[in-house]
Amino acid sequence: MRTYQELFRVPEFKPLFAAVACMVAGGTVTSLALATVVFDRTGSALLAAVSMFGASFAQVLGATTLLSLGDHLPPRRTTVVLALVFAAAALALSRPGTPVPVMLAIVLGVGLVNSVGGAVRWGLVSEILPEDGYLLGRSVLNMAGGVVQIAGNGVGAALLGFASPRAALLLSACLYLTGALVARFGLTRRPPRAAGRPTVRQTWRVNRRLLADRAVRRVYLALWVPNGLVVGAEALFVPYAGASAGALFMAAALGTLAGNTAVGRFVPKHRRSALALPLPLLMAVPYLLFPLRPGLAAGVLLVGAASVGFSTGLLWQDRLVALVPPEIRGQALGLHSSGMLTLQALCAAGAGLAAGRLSPAAAMALMAGLSVLVTLALAPGLRRDAAPGPARGRTAGQTLTPKSSAMPRSPEA
Repeated sequence: MRTYQELFRVPEFKPLFAAVACMVAGGTVTSLALATVVFDRTGSALLAAVSMFGASFAQVLGATTLLSLGDHLPPRRTTVVLALVFAAAALALSRPGTPVPVMLAIVLGVGLVNSVGGAVRWGLVSEILPEDGYLLGRSVLNMAGGVVQIAGNGVGAALLGFASPRAALLLSACLYLTGALVARFGLTRRPPRAAGRPTVRQTWRVNRRLLADRAVRRVYLALWVPNGLVVGAEALFVPYAGASAGALFMAAALGTLAGNTAVGRFVPKHRRSALALPLPLLMAVPYLLFPLRPGLAAGVLLVGAASVGFSTGLLWQDRLVALVPPEIRGQALGLHSSGMLTLQALCAAGAGLAAGRLSPAAAMALMAGLSVLVTLALAPGLRRDAAPGPARGRTAGQTLTPKSSAMPRSPEA
């Protein structure tokens, strides 16, 4: 599957695309409104970063307890319920006078629930599309996310400028409700991917098996750490640029859109491995220039260029899908999503702390420098794992195929 036309001929992909777009838009507007409210009330770069990415702090708890639900719940019903929970949270956050600690508690609760969302959503993508269409499908969903983030940040900034954060949060609730309706009436009712009863122990068992595999573990680190450190730099856009932060967020979304379009649609499979090092370096290096205090126009260009590098995630997700068997693919992708969001939240908090001791610009450069170092440290091992040979050229899921009694294959998988 190489063309968008082929992709959108798959009937269920269109409603999934629309539902994901609505939920990304809701999350974008909510994050911008909440970060603005918290920073205005507290003047704290740390609390502003935590409010924007705080939902991700709960991902680590969900990843260790709830993640097996992703393969054991019916995808359509779960997608609808999650969208309704997000809408209720946005309505609760929109209530006038809600204390900041209560806001942060709501954000953490949403993050815990959403730890299942990545497993359900991305597992459904791998189920709806043929195997050779997964990277293109993910790239299109990421592109949609980029476009929606541009629009969401623009609309959110306008509402914050001309109306109020409450209006922005009410818009978020409406977007989530729309996503719930699209999923309910557009997606086909499907059984869970895996049989049996999900338990915390099963979540631990599958997570251990995934992380015990050297090749899979390195892919996870490549997906989580360089990305998280750069997102930590992004978390300082509001303290760095103030009212102009929306322009930087829009540039980040536009750069991500361009990168995902290029890698997902135009880069041939045999050339993807050559991008495994340049793209994560591109993601970080432009932020090293922010201590020079570039003007807004130059800052927008730097952020846009850096965000092209986020498309490296597509390459590693494609590799991850090839390494794990279908019946645990939802949990494997959910672990990627939860781990990535957790690292993003931790790095956002770390960046906020660093900004308090240094400055927002210096803290952004610090996070970017660490991202470069991690990328260079991981590169040799990832290159060895991808090289052909008796120990490294294994087929998909060879070391992760479940034993017959430990993890039975679902008839529908």
